[in-house]
Amino acid sequence: MFIKSTTLALTLLLGTGCSHVTPNYDARFGDAVRDAKRKMTINPDAGKDGNPVVGMDGRAARESMVQYQKSYKAPPPAVNVINIGGGIGSGDNGGGGR
Repeated sequence: MFIKSTTLALTLLLGTGCSHVTPNYDARFGDAVRDAKRKMTINPDAGKDGNPVVGMDGRAARESMVQYQKSYKAPPPAVNVINIGGGIGSGDNGGGGR
């Protein structure tokens, strides 16, 4: 009797290891990402609208990009902003005390 019940318990235990629990998870897989994308999209029907976009025209946009790229080719010279011991004197309205 003990061997039969042990065999039955072992069979049931091993059988539960083969069961699949992922269909419950797979049914909603990716929902969080799709929901986040929907919440980040301001106007999901923007492609259906035939009106031109209001903003910068093509020439101005191109020129701003060219200027931006040029700023990295030749950056402006560094300016020394540390001013130790110079400048306005204290207590004499900038006269320097002389």
